[in-house]
Amino acid sequence: MESASREDSEMNPTRNDLPLETRQRVVELLNARLADAIDLARQAKQAHWNVKGPNFIALHELFDEVHTEALGFIDLIAERAVALGGYAEGASATVAQRTTLPPAPAGIQAGSAHVEALSATLASFAASVRKAESLAGELGDAGTADLFTEVSRGVDQRLWMVEAHLVEA
Repeated sequence: MESASREDSEMNPTRNDLPLETRQRVVELLNARLADAIDLARQAKQAHWNVKGPNFIALHELFDEVHTEALGFIDLIAERAVALGGYAEGASATVAQRTTLPPAPAGIQAGSAHVEALSATLASFAASVRKAESLAGELGDAGTADLFTEVSRGVDQRLWMVEAHLVEA
């Protein structure tokens, strides 16, 4: 049986001057988006491995780029949680429990199906990141709000690139 999450326990000591309650709430927010970012990375890699069709190489490479960028988001989000005195909760079981992203469809191969699925996942992640950005600002943590702004810009760009494959020539 899994014990209570670390976010329910004491924070690690830090000289960060944000109030403890703010840091606790922001760490919860960061860990929620961390689960989504990890799920996004795995879904992009799943598409990368399984895509088939006439646009194989372009999509194979694009999905790998989405994966690589998602890994950067993961690091930013996790390290911010730890910098605030929290604990980055990125274990597979935790991610599976907490992700809010639509699940990757099983058994698809066609490039168009992967583009549809990954664009829905990117759009969902972008929306949750924008909400997190707003909430971090309301909580008085401009640094975390700025981090989410950076992630949002990157996700929007990747969404644009993936959605460009939805239009047939």
